[in-house]
Amino acid sequence: MGIMQIPRRVDYGLRAAIYLSTQDPDRSCSLAEIAKHQGIPRKFLEKIIQNLIRSGLVKSKRGPDGGYTLTKSPDEISFQDIIESLEGPIAVNVCMDQHLSCDHLPRCTMMGVWSEIQREVVDIFARTTLADLQRTPCQALMTSSSLSSAA
Repeated sequence: MGIMQIPRRVDYGLRAAIYLSTQDPDRSCSLAEIAKHQGIPRKFLEKIIQNLIRSGLVKSKRGPDGGYTLTKSPDEISFQDIIESLEGPIAVNVCMDQHLSCDHLPRCTMMGVWSEIQREVVDIFARTTLADLQRTPCQALMTSSSLSSAA
């Protein structure tokens, strides 16, 4: 069975950001620490962190106490911020990407469905912050709609 799937790069980026959000904001975390605690291959994490730095979500500090921290508080960083910094604009289907066009568009009967899914997905990603995940254990998310009530 095929599944719709979030790219591993996004999954790892979210996990790294969530880890940083749970740390003392005055303490920098090394790549090795983040990789170890989140089970992320270090080389892959290096590339992800560089994207998060370029987008202004993470900052680096050199030196013996160096490492990485978030640039904003966890309640100011959304899933959408992280996803778009790693993958660009969110599009549930190629026709939802503003920069691409589709030859089927004038006669497409699925456009309404894709548009509704797009709105819902982007809304969930936009309103879900790193801070929300500090308050909502994973088990509660799987058994209830606590995420939608957290916003």
